[in-house]
Amino acid sequence: MTAITGLGGLTLGHFLTLGAMLFALSVIGIFLNRKNLIVLLMAIELMLLAVNLNFVAFSHYLGDMGGQVFVFFILTVAAAESAIGLAILVVLFRNRASINVEELDALKG
Repeated sequence: MTAITGLGGLTLGHFLTLGAMLFALSVIGIFLNRKNLIVLLMAIELMLLAVNLNFVAFSHYLGDMGGQVFVFFILTVAAAESAIGLAILVVLFRNRASINVEELDALKG
């Protein structure tokens, strides 16, 4: 693979490897910690950032700005998702005094 210009000799493979490692780390975080909702939200956000890294790497490698513009839309949606998720967590903590996933299975209908 050829080096991406202006990045000190880093190739596309370096960025894809980093993105894959971040994605795998977030999947492991989801599977290992299923009790704490805050950690689950952080793992999902890490997963989105890994995908965004791959979008930017491919976009820069191909010389197309479309991927980089798409990343801004993804980051906007991810920020809104995080804000709504944290607001729901605050309400759940106020009502139940816990953010344990196992204690939230009996929701009112």
